[in-house]
Amino acid sequence: MKRTLAVTVLSLMVLVPLLWTADAWARVGGGSSGGSRGSRSYSAPARPSSPSPTSPSTPASPMQPTPPRSGWGGMGGMLGGLLVGGLIGSLLFGGLGHGGFGGVGLLEILIIGGLVYFGYRMLRSRQPELASPPGYASAGSLGGDRGQSAYGASATMEAPASSSDLDRGIGYIRQMDAGFDPSRFGETASDIFFKMQAAWTTRDMGRASDVLTPEMQGFLQKDCDRMRAERRVNRLENVAVRTAEVTEAWQERGQDYVTVHFLASLLDYTTDETGTQVLDGSRTEPVKFEEFWTFVRPVGPNAFRLSAIQQA
Repeated sequence: MKRTLAVTVLSLMVLVPLLWTADAWARVGGGSSGGSRGSRSYSAPARPSSPSPTSPSTPASPMQPTPPRSGWGGMGGMLGGLLVGGLIGSLLFGGLGHGGFGGVGLLEILIIGGLVYFGYRMLRSRQPELASPPGYASAGSLGGDRGQSAYGASATMEAPASSSDLDRGIGYIRQMDAGFDPSRFGETASDIFFKMQAAWTTRDMGRASDVLTPEMQGFLQKDCDRMRAERRVNRLENVAVRTAEVTEAWQERGQDYVTVHFLASLLDYTTDETGTQVLDGSRTEPVKFEEFWTFVRPVGPNAFRLSAIQQA
């Protein structure tokens, strides 16, 4: 009886963090990171070097930070649960004096091991992974149903870009597009930002296909399809972009890359399809968040498309 109780407790400690993090829908991309930044996919985006001017958007009231919704943070909670569970098992089976596992048998160890593996696979499957389109710098490969990923393969780490890198990158871009202006591009990126939020709420990324790489559109549409299947709608309202500043610019393999740092706020909540029942978030409490959006285009005066989103 004690052994059965211990296995049950340990199983719950493994599964509860998974169930808690699996229910995660928050703004475009589920509030997670994904996409391709070429050779900088493994580097943290450069942060703004100085305070940015406030965007012309309507100021919002003070907001609370967005709580973590998904990702590998749940793995730490799961492992912590296992450690606590081990202590409980030890108490139930007479302490550590009867061996390293405190009386837990092979069957219990196999069950717990299976749950840990299941948790690893479940969390791994939720990590955003996108195929790198032709012409992107190769950052390694990753097997899986989403093909090569900018976040799942081994590669040499690069240091985050410095301000001199930004100036040099802008100079390279202007060699083929003399009219490129980082300030004006921040405004263009803000327009894309608003368009993306609208498409996400309608669960139809086809509405933003002209500003997305095909890989990014496919990735985001999978999440939209999943929400539609679950009859859930992530509603984003009162969107206010406080800053939109270019922090990185570079060229590689015939592509221009530009990363924009967004500081924004919005009402972010999820309802059923009727809109009457709030399943997650708040209709009245806005949340504040930071994200880095990376855009790519063929060199020259061509249109940029969103290729990656990274949380701050």
